Amino acid sequence: MKAIINAELVMRDHLIPEAVLFLEDGIITGYGEMRTTPIPEGCEIIDAGGAYVGPGLVDIHTHAGEDVTISDEPYAPCTAHLKAGTTTLLAALYFSSTKEQLLEQAARVRAAIGQPGAENLTGFYMEAPYMNPKFGADRANNPWQGPVSKEDYQPIIDAVGDKVFVWAVAPERENILDFVRDAKAANPAVRFAVGHSEAEPWQIEALMPYGLCIGTHHTNATGTIVKYPECRGVCVDETVSYNHDIYAELICDSMGIHVDPYMLRLVRKIKGDDRVVLISDQCAGVAPAPAGYEHVHDINFDFEGEIYGSRLTLNVACRNMMKHTGASIVDVFRFASYNPARAIGLYERGEIAVGKRADLLVCDHKMNVKTVFLAGKEMN
Repeated sequence: MKAIINAELVMRDHLIPEAVLFLEDGIITGYGEMRTTPIPEGCEIIDAGGAYVGPGLVDIHTHAGEDVTISDEPYAPCTAHLKAGTTTLLAALYFSSTKEQLLEQAARVRAAIGQPGAENLTGFYMEAPYMNPKFGADRANNPWQGPVSKEDYQPIIDAVGDKVFVWAVAPERENILDFVRDAKAANPAVRFAVGHSEAEPWQIEALMPYGLCIGTHHTNATGTIVKYPECRGVCVDETVSYNHDIYAELICDSMGIHVDPYMLRLVRKIKGDDRVVLISDQCAGVAPAPAGYEHVHDINFDFEGEIYGSRLTLNVACRNMMKHTGASIVDVFRFASYNPARAIGLYERGEIAVGKRADLLVCDHKMNVKTVFLAGKEMN
């Protein structure tokens, strides 16, 4: 058994100062205040030195790490995210890839899941194939603008198998329900997200019984419907905001470019802190920053000068969220660990509780990483 002492434990909704946390066989077995909790003889003692100890971060949507695309080479990006406190990671594949490329990428990622150097790689977030071709970076290279076709999509469903946790879709695509039903039949536990879309509320809500419960990078790459001049209609962002059962992913960069700080505060107010999910959506850089954005260091751009994901790790996104919204460290651990774990059905992760997996992040008040534990193993 291990005992982490002198810890400030970050629980789901409060802190426990001057605490001890017990781990055994990769599982959390107990915790409490040091003054009232005896430490059994023979424990391996690990001194947190007063640092925060929270659940490991859960990044459900990222494409890259350290400027390397995960679907090209999984190990270096996964290691980089692990060093930054992300103990659960979903590799996102993107719609600009052809069917053949997606199949190759899926095979490469599947082979790496859980392997040494990619222990935190857990599965897929499929930001492909059926997005609205009007939205998203690199959309000029979208090869999926034709009809939704079982001949095209079934090999991809088969390739990701039971390792896919989320399929992002544009609900307005014709015959998208055929794809959703087949994806659900192949993996009944899978979730769906609305993304790269200008769907109307009824189109989105029609997919909720099938497991649509996530808004892909909320307020980014979504349309605005105007049915009458000067009258704002309701579209994706409004539908995600209105439906409490839909989690809102947020990319929280330092300058508030993906999501303006005012919008971040508005989303928190509308959705509530139990439906906000921070993501990194990190991508490998593809183009220089356009004029006027040379000072921006944590987002990428495509060759059209549009935003192309971020350079964030999730601990930095947490730090930015604290700055932009006044969120506490308890709040951001919820946004980056507890909520995303629940959004994708990994209920054994994402919080400090007896019986949960001992994925832990030891950090300071600005989310600077001191130590990471993965299933109880220190990963320095």
